[in-house]
Amino acid sequence: MNSPIPENPGALKGVRVLDCSQMLAGPQCGMRLGDLGADVIKVEPPQGEWQRTHTIANAFLKTESTPYLGMNRNKRGFTINLKAPEGLELFYDLVRKSDVVLSNYRVGTTERLKIDYARLAEINPRIICCSISGYGEEGPYAKRPGQDLLLQGYSGTLFSVGRKTDPPAPAPFYAADVMTSYQACIAILGALFARGQTGEGQNISVSMFSTVLDCQQQEFLTYLNTGQPPPRTDEPLANAWINAPYGIYETKDGYLTLAMAPLHILGEALDNDRLREMTEWSDGAKHRDEVFRIVKARMPERTTAEWIEHFDQYKIWSGPVHRYEDVDNDPHVKATGMIADIPHPTIGSYRQANVPVKMSGTPMRIDRHAPLLGEHTDEVLRDVLGYDEDHIRSLRENKIV
Repeated sequence: MNSPIPENPGALKGVRVLDCSQMLAGPQCGMRLGDLGADVIKVEPPQGEWQRTHTIANAFLKTESTPYLGMNRNKRGFTINLKAPEGLELFYDLVRKSDVVLSNYRVGTTERLKIDYARLAEINPRIICCSISGYGEEGPYAKRPGQDLLLQGYSGTLFSVGRKTDPPAPAPFYAADVMTSYQACIAILGALFARGQTGEGQNISVSMFSTVLDCQQQEFLTYLNTGQPPPRTDEPLANAWINAPYGIYETKDGYLTLAMAPLHILGEALDNDRLREMTEWSDGAKHRDEVFRIVKARMPERTTAEWIEHFDQYKIWSGPVHRYEDVDNDPHVKATGMIADIPHPTIGSYRQANVPVKMSGTPMRIDRHAPLLGEHTDEVLRDVLGYDEDHIRSLRENKIV
């Protein structure tokens, strides 16, 4: 199945990306570049990338893995056997006509496959290579597996939530992967800008471990310069570092989030004299467990909506704790188009979180569904490389693509 290249007026129109990555961090970075208008070619082995067959919660939409759909919109699907000499030469042809090569292989794999930056820069000095890895290119952990949960464990962040007696708690989504995808995207955009000034490409290495540390700037800096570890408490506040009443509270019909609030104002809202006495910012840290218990005892008296309306009157920040079904039906989500319906050739359509950024001059758009395996291989060979039908037929017969 071939489809014409849509006209995308995005900020990266004219930029071509070879996305050789798999799973989450790399593919999400490639997807974001595609959202910005780049021509992203999803380069996969003939059998497809890992996430096509390894899904979450055994969830498939007919034949398509939901994680694969979630990370690969706005790309063209292209298959190639890089282990065959002819396949490697074909890849080099693509590099000559591309701007970015994105990968997240284990350290040493690009050298073994002969697609490392040193080789690709000889072919195209303007090429930008971005490699995502768990721990960077050097150091004792360089060749260790860099999976999200492992990186969260290494990062120290799992002790920043929960009570003193609770075990460490991971994030409920692939936080290290997602944050790393954005760091890689930022680095690629910077490299493209620099190339516009110098005419030269460069090599980018993005470490998931470094990224997770970077996302803890205020917390880790506090520890490094004061020696104070996360001050976990007896009650389950939402973050070990932040003053009470910061946490989640059970209400009459659900749960409520309550953020930072002047405790004496919270005392007015709850008609509580003990909280009215707490007029200093430091009181929220000194008396965190006590504050949590006072608030916790009151919350079952009203529904979540009633408490939010009440707290709004005192300019106290609060909100509901949604389940996914609540998010899907949230009036703000509906009114602002946060969920997109994406047509698909084999499953009809699928729904996905929409692009998160609005741009007035070069809007981000969803023009392509996540590609079927090798869906656009012939299109890329014909339109990008100029191969004729006989050449394409020969590549297929020899199992190069």
